[in-house]
Amino acid sequence: MKASIYCIFLIGILFLSCTKTANNSNNKEYYATWQHYLGDPERSHYSTLDKIDTLNVSGLRLAWKYKSGGVQEERTTQIQTNPLIVGNILYGVNAAIELFAIHAGTGKEIWKFSPSLKDNSGLGVNRGLVFWKSEKNEGSRLFFTSGSKLFAIDVENGKPITSFGNEGSIDLREGLGRDPEQLSVVSNTPGAIYKNLLIQGTRVGEGPGSSPGHIRAYNILSGEIEWTFHTIPQPDEFGYDTWPKDAYKSVGGANSWAGMAMDTERGIVYVPTGSAAFDWYGGDRSGANLFANSLLALNAKTGERMWHFQMVHHDMWDRDLPAPPNLLTIKRDGKDIPAVAQVTKSGHVFIFDRVTGEPLFPIEEKSYPKSKLSGEQAFETQPLPLKPKPFARQVLAENDLYDPNRKAFVDDLVDKAGSDDSPTVLEKFNSITSQGQFVPIDTTGVVLYPGADGGAEWGGAALDPTTSVMYVNSNEMAWIVKMKALNSNNTDSQNLGQSLTQIHCARCHGGDLQGLAGIPELQNVNLRLGSDSIKTTLKKGKGAMPAMPNLTEEEINEITFFLTKLEKETDHRAEKITLDVPYALSGFGRFKDDRGFPVVKPPWGTLNAINLNTGEYLWKVPLGHEEKLNDPNVPVSGIENYGGPVITAGGVLFIAATKDEKIRAFNMKTGKLLWQDDLPAGGYATPATYQVDDIQYLVIACGGGKMGTASGDEYRAYALE
Repeated sequence: MKASIYCIFLIGILFLSCTKTANNSNNKEYYATWQHYLGDPERSHYSTLDKIDTLNVSGLRLAWKYKSGGVQEERTTQIQTNPLIVGNILYGVNAAIELFAIHAGTGKEIWKFSPSLKDNSGLGVNRGLVFWKSEKNEGSRLFFTSGSKLFAIDVENGKPITSFGNEGSIDLREGLGRDPEQLSVVSNTPGAIYKNLLIQGTRVGEGPGSSPGHIRAYNILSGEIEWTFHTIPQPDEFGYDTWPKDAYKSVGGANSWAGMAMDTERGIVYVPTGSAAFDWYGGDRSGANLFANSLLALNAKTGERMWHFQMVHHDMWDRDLPAPPNLLTIKRDGKDIPAVAQVTKSGHVFIFDRVTGEPLFPIEEKSYPKSKLSGEQAFETQPLPLKPKPFARQVLAENDLYDPNRKAFVDDLVDKAGSDDSPTVLEKFNSITSQGQFVPIDTTGVVLYPGADGGAEWGGAALDPTTSVMYVNSNEMAWIVKMKALNSNNTDSQNLGQSLTQIHCARCHGGDLQGLAGIPELQNVNLRLGSDSIKTTLKKGKGAMPAMPNLTEEEINEITFFLTKLEKETDHRAEKITLDVPYALSGFGRFKDDRGFPVVKPPWGTLNAINLNTGEYLWKVPLGHEEKLNDPNVPVSGIENYGGPVITAGGVLFIAATKDEKIRAFNMKTGKLLWQDDLPAGGYATPATYQVDDIQYLVIACGGGKMGTASGDEYRAYALE
């Protein structure tokens, strides 16, 4: 009798122990799979798999490769997808934004879905998918975005589920309170699932006339909108008084393009937002501009705001929150505190109690100077966390210049770069302002450091739920931003066309339209495209370029006249056009020397491990290497990087992301490099790890296409020999 009771007791203890282990890991579904974007709803990037560990990781070899297709010779393409693995099937997206299913153990194709988007050729990129399985035997489905369309796809055959929306898809332009035909709305990053709701963010334009970035929850079965949270508040809503009157009718942006995290137990979705448009000038949107640049905690069932924190007031620096937050548990004074951590482009980590919104480390509101631009009212203070310390350098000073006597290579000096009359790095540095964060942009030039792509970027941070250690990769690149005053009364077609082009095109194509890394120049676009093609591209978008349906026919004509250097039509009345803003970008891009190297001393990219219980760093190492540097004093330079890490219970961190087109494995405790391999194209995506037939795999999308590197279409999976 006693023995029987003792056995029952042991069985109970073992059951509780197993349950506790599963709960502590915060991973309920993906012991062998990767069913959620970035691993789980908490966006931890973490896997409990440990077959690959610090002792055997050097034995990783290529297991299979899959040519997904979609590369187009006439333009640069990318793949930024973190694939899903459900059972033994891998679901991913190719360079043409086509959805596919392959066998996760062999790479053999099962099906492919190519959406028909005749009226929307500005597709952007796709960073991941949403998988949903019904608890009521209603089947399972994939949610997949391409252009402005959100599709519900049958996982078995790759076909749209016609009972969802309009024959299997919904148009993300609808339901925003404005004419859908005048809106440019796409989605690059998957939303979050809560019960029967898909909560979805969007990418919108960043210039004048952009679409609003409201958060919407869709019924998973029907596609109907269940609730909407207005990120640009409407009358009688909280935050309405932080904008000019009726701003919600015309101002755009304040959107969540970077993804979100879900606390399924508490029913709270955590939504990071970006800047209000126009990114670089806010004279028409005075005030703090809630809920732009904010971390929102919303009731996932109703969309009701529970709490928020705005990390940039009245943004004029394009400081979007660039990645999903991480949910974790902080240990403090013997207590467990449910927490949420948000990384930023400026290289900071903000950490809050995820229930109350209370900061878990002090945050200081620091004073900053006024703007020099006419009509602009910079906010007097900006919040900065006092701990952890920033994971990216904050101020570019003269003694930080790597080789100050080299000739400067800045985007607004491309034609002169390296010539005798171009300034040196030091001369250029002394001609502009470099005083750190939140210095208002002016017409002479201001250093943005870290640059417009971070610090942290869309790849985001990984969070070990067993230790509360964050792992985040960072860029150490200085950018120069400069504004130009526009003459709104000038009706000369060339000057007006130039002004409109500066307003709507310079953000992506550079201040002199000379092109940025991976983005084509427009100075000689007339040699590649005729006027009809340019007009079509402006209206409908092309590749990663979004459509601009908000532009009038007159504005499109003026931009086209300027770009193609055509004579103005005699009956065309340019005087009908009024410029939306008095300033546009005239200089925008990375601050480099004439070799193409960043002007700052290395490292140019880093990988960081931070204990969020204490706010202290465990280690920091350079990430990647510039092979052309050839400097014996800099054995590992670090390099610009895009895409996030994956961490495992085996103690190994995997990351690609770097311009040198490699994938690497690091020891999570020490930061030591354990393994690396060359990729056929840059892996500017977050990897995934999973297990099939007792084999653990690591998979990465090798899409290339960023920072001037070649495009690719290959998915590669690695396993131990």
